[in-house]
Amino acid sequence: MYNISIFGTSSDAGKSTITFLIAKILQDMGLKVAPFKAQNVSNNSNVCDDGSEIAIAQHFQADVLGITTSYHLNPILLKSGQGNMASLIVEGKVVQTKDVKEYYRDLDILKPAVNRAFEYLDKEYDCIIAEGAGSPVELNLMDKDLSNIYIANRFNTKIILVADIQKGGVFASIWGVYNLLPKKLQQNVIGVIINKFQGDMSLFDEGVKIIEERFKIPVLAVLPYIPFNLGFEDSASLKNFTQNCQKATKKYAIISYPTMSNYNDFEPLIANNDICVEFVSSNINLDQYDMVILPGSKLVFKDLLWLKKTGLFDQLKKTKTKILGICGGYEMMFEYIIDNLCIETSKPTKIKALGFIDDDIIFQKEKILKKIGDRFEIHHGISKKYPNGFEKDNIKGTFLHGLFVDDDFKLYKKQTINNFVDTMRSKLNIKFVLSQCGFSKN
Repeated sequence: MYNISIFGTSSDAGKSTITFLIAKILQDMGLKVAPFKAQNVSNNSNVCDDGSEIAIAQHFQADVLGITTSYHLNPILLKSGQGNMASLIVEGKVVQTKDVKEYYRDLDILKPAVNRAFEYLDKEYDCIIAEGAGSPVELNLMDKDLSNIYIANRFNTKIILVADIQKGGVFASIWGVYNLLPKKLQQNVIGVIINKFQGDMSLFDEGVKIIEERFKIPVLAVLPYIPFNLGFEDSASLKNFTQNCQKATKKYAIISYPTMSNYNDFEPLIANNDICVEFVSSNINLDQYDMVILPGSKLVFKDLLWLKKTGLFDQLKKTKTKILGICGGYEMMFEYIIDNLCIETSKPTKIKALGFIDDDIIFQKEKILKKIGDRFEIHHGISKKYPNGFEKDNIKGTFLHGLFVDDDFKLYKKQTINNFVDTMRSKLNIKFVLSQCGFSKN
């Protein structure tokens, strides 16, 4: 059976969602299926069962399928760094911080890691659903495209296009992407999914006819837009969350600094009808909230300076509201943050922090990666005095992510995913997909 690549005709077309959707449907049909993304660019990551680090999207997809998580699902991960630098994570471990231009120049040396991961999964599973990245036809970058072009070429995957109809120009995006693909890959395109349709779906019947008859590309499904407050991969997906605050009795503020990370921590709060969640990025009085949360941060120094520049630093200092710091947010609660090894800074740096906790945070070279049930740690900074957490008066901090996950959220998550998959299953021509992928019950 052929493996499948999911190509978006634009960024944020819904590739991550379509990846787990198709994977779950195939799994329910009795196939062993694994999600995969050769290279992800995301500040949101999780710790795997093997102690490695991968992007949150692939971890979430594997969680939906109930399969073991490992770096094989996402062998290359880039996290934003200072200036034009990025933290390079290969096979689940931080390798180095590199200039983005240097990263693309040296891309060929990363291909063996991608090959090893894909080939390992190919032996273990019946089908790999390989998620692409952005658009597959950025012509100036196609020779550097690990997630789309490289995977599809090297492993001869069948290709499903995903087009976001909400962006407008859906016909042009489908036609353009298909015709800009190399001829070999055009022949491997088995169809397109029209995603995020709102309103009367029969209004697009003529659109389906145009795509199939004039473009000669089968339409595998027209999928409705359904709010899905799970698996937030990036800031774009975060902005799409929906919440009904009419019955809320509590109001939580989450400080939304520039390199906020692991905002999946807050999915249980968004799912809780008793709590109204607001992401705060301007200088406002924080006394109006029942709790203020300092979330994780990819660049703690940069985000701490941002707090000071916006005035939120002073608001945090004077409020009597409960303040919870998580990971990078926890580090900001100490007296000073010290980076003598230049983990985040270009030269040894010591910065004054909020001063809520009587100790300093010291950045160490080795990143701590630790999984504890539903919770995990992922950080460079350490406190000798309070290594596990702190709580006094209105101040509480911890390095642990996944703090709000409980049995109620797990049930909500399971029901939401099942309902979503069941709704989409009936609209997707999965039999045609399987026939094009050479599936045989024998």
